[in-house]
Amino acid sequence: MGERAAAGGGKWVDVAPERLPRWLENFSTRHGPYREEGLTLIAADGASATLSAPPGAGPVVTVTDLVLQAQTPRRLGLLLARKGAVAVGIADGPELITSKVDTHYVQGRTAAGGWSQQRFARRRDNQAKAAAADGAGIVERLLLPQVRSLAALITGGDRSAVDAILALRQLAPVAALRAGRVLDVPEPRHAVLVSAVAAARAVPVLVREP
Repeated sequence: MGERAAAGGGKWVDVAPERLPRWLENFSTRHGPYREEGLTLIAADGASATLSAPPGAGPVVTVTDLVLQAQTPRRLGLLLARKGAVAVGIADGPELITSKVDTHYVQGRTAAGGWSQQRFARRRDNQAKAAAADGAGIVERLLLPQVRSLAALITGGDRSAVDAILALRQLAPVAALRAGRVLDVPEPRHAVLVSAVAAARAVPVLVREP
């Protein structure tokens, strides 16, 4: 799956739960035998890999625990938002079982000054609030009734847009399930939501080479 640079050096690698045992084997092949210190692997050549439990997983202490938890099916809620576009869904294991995508026009920024700039700013703010309200309505219809069955809420896109949607008081039970990581996704569409399921289930691994 995808790789991304890590702050402080190294890279993050997202590993699908089904591929995790093979990934561990390959790490050993590339870097030599490793020892485990909690969820960190330290290889013979000095390379390290720190595994993080996927969202919604139960308690994990060892790498074996993590592999078992990662491969245990769980239901995840998904909320992707950018500007006036929102995509909401529920994944059961690797399958997206229900979803809703909506778009809502939001005025772009303008370089005009004076009263014109202020008028555009007010209009844009009102449009953004309307988009957030629409997104919250979708979350309320799709996720809130199923909140007790969800292991975690995975969000993606623009953090401020997601925050605005989850700010409604009635969505507090859904917001309480929110995972820390925000997926980096393009403008939400159904295909983007489907792809986000794999990213949501993945095990993040921080790899540092010697």
